[in-house]
Amino acid sequence: MSRIGKRPINIPDKVTVTLNGQQVSVKGPKGQLERILPSEVTIEQENNTLIVQRRNDSRRCRAAHGLCRTLVFNMVEGVSKGFEKRLELQGVGYRAQAKGKALTLNVGYSKPVDFEAPEGIDFVIVDNTGKTVNQGTLVVVSGIDKEIVGNTAAKIRDVRPPEVYKGKGIRYQGEIVRRKAGKAGKK
Repeated sequence: MSRIGKRPINIPDKVTVTLNGQQVSVKGPKGQLERILPSEVTIEQENNTLIVQRRNDSRRCRAAHGLCRTLVFNMVEGVSKGFEKRLELQGVGYRAQAKGKALTLNVGYSKPVDFEAPEGIDFVIVDNTGKTVNQGTLVVVSGIDKEIVGNTAAKIRDVRPPEVYKGKGIRYQGEIVRRKAGKAGKK
């Protein structure tokens, strides 16, 4: 039995879950998410908990069990609390600027890189104290769908990944970049 799959999912107050066959709809204070689960698993609601069970012990069912439980759990967490990823820009002159739903990155290229926010994603630029500013070096990507938040943050990071010699680039907050030694000097 999957260790993750057999855990029940607690539904917090102000969150409603609607089950319609394999379709799961979760509505909360931050928004609404829907997902169709594969036919290998079943989901049941008992009072304020959801239980994900597999139909049999085939390899496919065992593989989908923990995954489906985690997907439903992330939907419940997203509509109640939301998700965020923080990105740091490190380098001389590197900065980000938020313009409505778009993000403009100045990261050492000849022209600034414009990045449009997908549906349900917000960009916020904050300073070291956590106050929102117009431009800076700390970008917060937030939304209710964990998958879209992570993919958007990864695409922003791919604009200028951290460089191993000087450490310049866009990195996740707290990410450790292993530095390499440069060329050995002449003797």
